Amino acid sequence: MAVKGKTAKAHRVGEVVSASTAAFQVHCHKLYEAPPLGSLIRCGTDGSLVYGVVANILTESLDPSRKPIARGADEDSEEAVYRSNPQLTRLLATRFDAVAVGFQDSGGLHRYLAPLPPRVHSFAYRCDEGEAREFTESLEPIAVLLGAPIASQDEVVAAFLRLASRAHPDPQAFLVRAGKELAVQLIGQSQRLNAILRRLSR
Repeated sequence: MAVKGKTAKAHRVGEVVSASTAAFQVHCHKLYEAPPLGSLIRCGTDGSLVYGVVANILTESLDPSRKPIARGADEDSEEAVYRSNPQLTRLLATRFDAVAVGFQDSGGLHRYLAPLPPRVHSFAYRCDEGEAREFTESLEPIAVLLGAPIASQDEVVAAFLRLASRAHPDPQAFLVRAGKELAVQLIGQSQRLNAILRRLSR
């Protein structure tokens, strides 16, 4: 299932810098080049892959004691700020948090938490369409995401399903199936269910 060789390097987005069985954080190799919210990513080796969904993206100073300051008062564009201050790309970092939603081992593909978290410094890769389609053939990850202790939980679920639908031959049919699964998972929570469903149509 994993992509190999030059193609894999092209899909690489960063390295795991902290990890637990429920979630992990990735430091992006390039500033501002995190996968979009809701993207399916993977990390680890072929024998033990962990899958996650991007749940939060942040760009901040590498040194917590030095907050970024405004530098563009005399510049005409944001790009000019970076041209005039090339050191910014070395002082800032883009990171993202991912909710662990599955793993793959010698026993196959599993859509629930792995027994162990990914290793720190494992490379993280953006899953391609084929991987995303295979992983979302089952909608089990919806339950994992709905139970994850993250901010903006429903936004993450909706973003994940919108992106996943693009990997399927009939995106609308996938979203209809996903909506039915959400109705089962959110029984008795009609207001929350309707809010997520509205976001799926965007």
